[in-house]
Parts: sequence; structure tokens; C-alpha cells
Amino acid sequence: MKFTDGYWMMREGVRASYAAEVADVRVDEDRFTLYAPVRHVTRRGQTLNSPLLTVECWSPAEGVIGIRSTHHAGAAERGPEFALHTEPGHTARVTREGSLLELTAGELSLRVDTAAPWRLDFTANGRVLTSAKARGTGFAVLGDGSHYSLAQLTLNVGELVYGLGERFTPFVKNGQSVDIWQADGGTASEQAYKNVPFHLTDRGYGVFVNHPGKVSYEVDSEAVGQVQFSVEDQSLEYFVLYGPTPKDVLDRYTALTGRPALPPAWSFGLWLSTSFTTSYDEETVNRFVRGMAERDIPLGVFHFDCFWMREYQWCDFTWDPEVFPDPEGMLRRLKEEHGLRVSVWINPYIAQKSALFAEAKRHGYLVRKADGDVWQWDLWQAGMALVDFTDPDAREWYASKLRTLTAQGVDCFKTDFGERIPTDVVWHDGSGPERMHNYYTQLYNETVFEVLSEARGAGEAVLFARSATAGGQQFPVHWGGDCESHFGAMAESLRGGLSLGLSGFGFWSHDIGGFEGTPTPEVFKRWVQFGLLSSHSRLHGSKSYRVPWDYDEEAVAVTRDFTRLKHRLMPYLFRAAQQAAERGTPMMRAMVLEFPDDPACHTLDRQYMLGEDLLVAPVFSADGFVDYYVPDGTWTHLLSGEQVQGSGWRRERYGYDSLPLLARPGSVIPYGSSDDAAEYDWAHGVTLRVHAPVDGATVVTRIPAPGVRDDSAAVFRTTRHGDTVTVDAEGAPGPWQVLLVGARAQPGDTGSSAWAERTALGTLLAVSAGTAHLTARLAGG
Repeated sequence: MKFTDGYWMMREGVRASYAAEVADVRVDEDRFTLYAPVRHVTRRGQTLNSPLLTVECWSPAEGVIGIRSTHHAGAAERGPEFALHTEPGHTARVTREGSLLELTAGELSLRVDTAAPWRLDFTANGRVLTSAKARGTGFAVLGDGSHYSLAQLTLNVGELVYGLGERFTPFVKNGQSVDIWQADGGTASEQAYKNVPFHLTDRGYGVFVNHPGKVSYEVDSEAVGQVQFSVEDQSLEYFVLYGPTPKDVLDRYTALTGRPALPPAWSFGLWLSTSFTTSYDEETVNRFVRGMAERDIPLGVFHFDCFWMREYQWCDFTWDPEVFPDPEGMLRRLKEEHGLRVSVWINPYIAQKSALFAEAKRHGYLVRKADGDVWQWDLWQAGMALVDFTDPDAREWYASKLRTLTAQGVDCFKTDFGERIPTDVVWHDGSGPERMHNYYTQLYNETVFEVLSEARGAGEAVLFARSATAGGQQFPVHWGGDCESHFGAMAESLRGGLSLGLSGFGFWSHDIGGFEGTPTPEVFKRWVQFGLLSSHSRLHGSKSYRVPWDYDEEAVAVTRDFTRLKHRLMPYLFRAAQQAAERGTPMMRAMVLEFPDDPACHTLDRQYMLGEDLLVAPVFSADGFVDYYVPDGTWTHLLSGEQVQGSGWRRERYGYDSLPLLARPGSVIPYGSSDDAAEYDWAHGVTLRVHAPVDGATVVTRIPAPGVRDDSAAVFRTTRHGDTVTVDAEGAPGPWQVLLVGARAQPGDTGSSAWAERTALGTLLAVSAGTAHLTARLAGG
């Protein structure tokens, strides 16, 4: 929200007050509180008839400092609140020397000169990261009496801001006004399904505003050189999180708000959907599944969208008996005959025609208005009401309906909607309606995720969720929502996904081919490449199917080849998934996340890193031309073996069988031995693809065990010394291979049992089971 009229004046009807100085301090061992008048006080009489802000300063974890600014403290405490995780055993240190007061939490410090005009300096390693200056802490009262607490933090010259959830507007948020407010706005507007009051910058820190309701941001806009955020409340709480790298910032942020769960290995395979309003029944499903098998396209999950239930009755959690007369048998056949997992669509709404409406109303499980009536409207479903997840009994009631489906054989749920939550209602637990609007999705997704964890076991739960807020990363996976079916929508989807990744979300997907409309064959094939080089991959549309043979035979080949490529990459991809669960580093990474010291990477939003070692630049044009940037070093095209020298921009043209997919200099990419499915023994028969190894460097490659969060099935160490490359293996369960991409080589003379074969990509050296050491001599080339 904007409060000022230019630099000098306030907007009409706005009275703003800002902390001017420190009048008093209360110091505790690990925190302090500042009492700040909103004007400079020189005599006692000036303490009358004027506000005094209370500013509390503390640290919940190393590298994190919290600030809570309060005007009037007598407001009733209404939920919900974000669940924050403090660091066990952490204690900040407070020092005072004359008028200088400092709170230190690891490398991050907050410095205040209590004898100077108001200023909060957040510093690290002798450098000021950001400051709250003259208008940095305050409140504003509008003509209608509404009260807003606000803060401003400085931006350095050239500093760039990212995050704030899944936003489809420009990737760099400087110059934008952003409201953290859930909305069903598609992917081509300033509205967002996933709003997160967290931003980070390219200067080594991030800021999380701990308020679940509407947070209004003015990023380098209302006040140039400032990030302003405000809430309609008497207090405002925020945390500054130090890096120094962007990965470190996300590590601290997800430690505070919750780590992403690790999705099951099978969820990384290809998902196929019925699509939305298309006509389908069991025969349609079987035709699709058979068609994929006949065309040699491995399929991992089949998804039933909305009309698996009867129209006007969403949700009643009952299969339409005319279309699916034997759901248990159908699901059993899909599993036994095709090895598929099954996903079904749900939402948190109960239509009036659903038999569950009367049941839920009778028990008081639906959200009500102040007069006691059930809140209803006709948007989406006729007479629909909203399940009140703040009521434990309502939550359990909803969960019981899902358990019936899991007992039938459903493996996961697409948790659609959760954004259009009314504010003219009364919640069971007394939560504030404005605060609950954004937070509702957290309770919704958590409820469903808990059912799946209970039914399928630890590590087997996965959603396909559309809405989320801070902390929602704990319940993956999230997808980008309703996009159009053209290249522009494909690019805006990627922008949103990269923005979400910089907001703490580790796993993200999108509708391959686009949702609204029908893609051209050119768009479909390029989107298939992008989709199968994403965290999770789903073919889904609105009014048209997304089976590849509906486009052309080349689309079939592209879908088959890139699905199988993803399966071969699973040892690499699942390790990247583990990193997301361990540290909050997303699988799909904006270039700035991996290359924070390369200014050319700071604004890139049409390419990304998939894990730490693969650069992906989707093609967004019908003619196949793509412009992309290559950071410093010798990169290797994963599909062709061609070496590409960075740093610099490249313009190239690609057929539908390829795209810019480059391996990082010195990287070792493990390829699994199977391409038939996502889940198999990734370590058995693995091939280590070695790309431009750096002399003197050792690369450690951990091959995960499917479904395991931390442990590795095998560990390989690849080292180059001069013209010798050695690989040492620990725990390899069977034979393994090394492909020295782009190099001629022969087995070394140290007794390794390798044999060598020259391939189009380089030299392949294979060793038998039980071999723990390989030596190769490079022959150049």
C-alpha cells in the first residue's frame, strides 16, 4: 500500500508516524526492547499526547534477527499464526558500549545508536546489509480509521529483489507493488495462487514478514531505494536472515518455516490426466494408458480430474456411477496391469447438491457468517460452502472421506483451489477472517498430506497443490495453475516457478502444453521438453486431451525420449530432491541461486539450473531459436557431447529432439541403468558421466536409495591428476561404468578391471561388480 504522495507529502486522509529516536531501552541477556517516540523529544512536555512505539529485537536462530514494532499492544490476539521453528540451544549476544547497542546472532548483527536519530543497521562481516532509517519503522492511520503498521528497509545501488511467492510478473521485483493475497488469477496477471511474505536479494540476505494476512509490498517503487511492507494491524513482525549466499538464506528460511517433505520416487515419473471438461470414462482411461504403452512411453501416474465425481456435487468424494461403475476394480486393474499410481482431483468446497452438504451443516463443519448462516455462493459450484478446517472435528470428518478413497486405491490427491476464501465469516477457532484468507490453504493441504502419510507410510505422501503460503513448502508438490497454451504462457509459468523456488519451495510443476486452449504441435513439443526437465511432470489440459498422438508423431517421439531421459537421470534428480528436503534448495534453481557472483545471471528467467549441475534453456519459439547465457568454464551438452565455452551469450537453433541442456564444468552426472520407470535401483549399473574434469579436483557423487531421505546406496569419488582420472567406489551394489565425455582414454595400469569402448560421446569404461577403484589415462581429444 502506498501512503505517501511523492517524496514530501502524505496521501489525502493519511496520517503517518515514524520512529524518530530511542527514548529508552530495556536490555536482557539475549534481546533488547527499544522505546521510540515519533518525534524528537527535547523536554518533558513533548512526551504528552504523542505515540511511543515499542520495538522488540531478538534472535530465534543463528543468522536470523527478529523485529517486532508495536503501536497499541491491547488488541486481542487472533490466529492463525505461522508455525515457526526456533533453533534449539541458540542464544544471541547483546553488547552495549556507550550509546551503541548490538544484538549478534552468528555472523549477523543489529546495531543501534541510541543517541542518534532512529536507525537500525543489519550488518554482517563489517558490511551493512540493509537499514531501517527515518521512515523505516512506523504506522499510518487512514481517514476511515484503519491502522497500518509499516517498515522500510534500504536497498543498495543495483540491489535486486526476488521471491514473494509464485509470481508471474517480472522475475526481478524491483519497481513492483505486490499484495500478499491469495487469488485465483491465472498465470498472466499480478494475482497469485501462492503468496509468500518472504523476499531475498542478491546482496546476501532475505526478509520474512511474520503475518499470515495481507502484506502489501512496495519494492523500490513508492520510495525508491527501499522495500516497504505494511499490514493492517497494530504491530508488525519481521525477520532478517543472513546468507551469505542465496542458498544459505533459503536454508535459514526453511529451517524457520519448515523444510519441504521428500516426495516419493515414483512421483517423479510422467503423470497423465483425463484433462478437465473433456469427455471420459473407463474406456477412455484404458485407451490413453494402452496408447502410451503401445508407443513405448513409460507412464507413472494416472490422474482423474474433476468429473470423476458427478456434476454439481463437488466434492462428495463419490465416483460417478454412470461413468465409473466399478472404481475399485478399475483402480486395481490400473495398478496390476500397468503398474500405475492413481491421483484424483479434490477441492475444499462442498456443493449444496452434494449429500455431504446437509451432513456437514448438521454437524457445524461449514464456515458460517456472523448471523449463524452457512456462507455460500454460486461461483464454481452451485450453492457451495467451505469446510472449516479450524474445527478439529471438521478436519477429521473431511479426512475420513479421503481415507475411503485411499482404501479404494487412490495414491495421491490434486488439492485444487483454496484461494477464494471469504473475509465476511466467523471461524470455529475465532481466527481473524483477514488473517485466515491466506492461511486457509495451509490447513487444507496439511489435512490431506497427513491422510496420505497415514495411509501410505512415511515418505510416500505427495500432493499436486495449487495454493500455498509461507510454510506450504512442507507439503509438496505444487503446480503453476491455469495457464494458456502458447509460448508466452510457457515462459510466464517458468517465471512463476523460479520465483516460487526463491520463496522456499523445493518442488514445482506445471501443465505440459498449457491448460486453457489447445497448444499447437510446436508449443506442445517444446513444453514437453521443459516439463520433463522439471521437478515433476504432468500432461494436463482443460477442454482438450494432452495425449501426444493428438498432436503429431514427432510429439510422440519427443514425449517418449524425454520421459526416458528423465528416468535415466533419476539418480541425479533424486539427490537434488534430497537437497531440497535437507536445506530448502529448490530442484529448479534460478541462475542467481547457483551463480550469485555472476551479475549476468541475476536477471535470467528463461533458463534455470536443474539441480546444481544441469543448465536448462527451454525453447520458447516455433522456429527453434533460443538465446541463453552460459556462465564461465567449459560446459558440455548432455545430449550431443559438444563442449561450450563460457562465459557469454549464445543463439542457437534446435530441432525437437534437443534443447540447450548443459552439464556444468567438472560435473559428474550419474545415469541410471533403466529408463522404463522413475523408481528402480539407481546405483546398480550406474554410469558416471564425467564432464571436463578439473585437474586437482575431487567430485563426490552420492547415489540415493529410492525413498530414503539421507542415506546413499553408493558413493563415488572422481579425481583428476594430470592425464589420469581415478574413480573410487563405496557401496556399489553391482557393476558400474564411467563415461569420459568428449575424451579419448584407456584403462590405467593400476590393476583396475575396466574395459574401454569409444562411443559418440566419449570413452566408456566399465567395471565388474565388486570393483572399488578405476583408473583411466586421458589420451586427449
